[in-house]
Amino acid sequence: MKTGILGGTFNPIHLAHLRIAEEVQQACGLDRLLFIPAAEPPHKDVAGQVPFAHRLAMVEAAIRGFSDFQVSDMEIRRSGKSFSVDTLEILRREDPQGERYFIIGLDSYRDIASWKDFSKLFSLSHLVVMTRPGVVTTRPGVPMSDPLAPLPVAIREDFCYDIATGKIQHKSGNYLIFLKDTHLDISSTQIRDMLADEQSVRHLVPPVVADYIEEHGLYKKQQF
Repeated sequence: MKTGILGGTFNPIHLAHLRIAEEVQQACGLDRLLFIPAAEPPHKDVAGQVPFAHRLAMVEAAIRGFSDFQVSDMEIRRSGKSFSVDTLEILRREDPQGERYFIIGLDSYRDIASWKDFSKLFSLSHLVVMTRPGVVTTRPGVPMSDPLAPLPVAIREDFCYDIATGKIQHKSGNYLIFLKDTHLDISSTQIRDMLADEQSVRHLVPPVVADYIEEHGLYKKQQF
């Protein structure tokens, strides 16, 4: 099974998240797309301290109706920080024969050397880096003059350019894949700010998510 993995705080989930999921699913021929809300993000606090249960429920509501989209609460079921390498190791144990496609943004990729055991990520999963339209490329799929530049010199030799596929391949056999998304200028921060100012976000999040936020009184100004 080919599984796409999209993590994040989803605070809240919005339409750009869903669009990225669809585009990666189509581009990589995925059997399913797994949304994994972070319980305790390692690099930042959850803005407004919105409980995991609310963030999970909003994802569940947002993906209802997408037959190939699923959500996992695995990061609340284990203790400690929600490190991506730990999540990927669990997913590999659950399906050792399956292929995993871990989806991150270009900014996260450029900062990946700060992640816990980041070098293991490339052995555990294909890495799909989402870029935005207008990013200068040197060849299709490569959004920078040196796509390995964010990585420490010591591990760059673990990669090679596969002429047959036009992709960068890790020694494990997994690929480093760059995809351009149909950029929707939406962020969870923007949505939280708008809600704190009592502005409507109904064209930025799925209607069921907007209803959930209103019903539970989330993202009020006093929460920030």
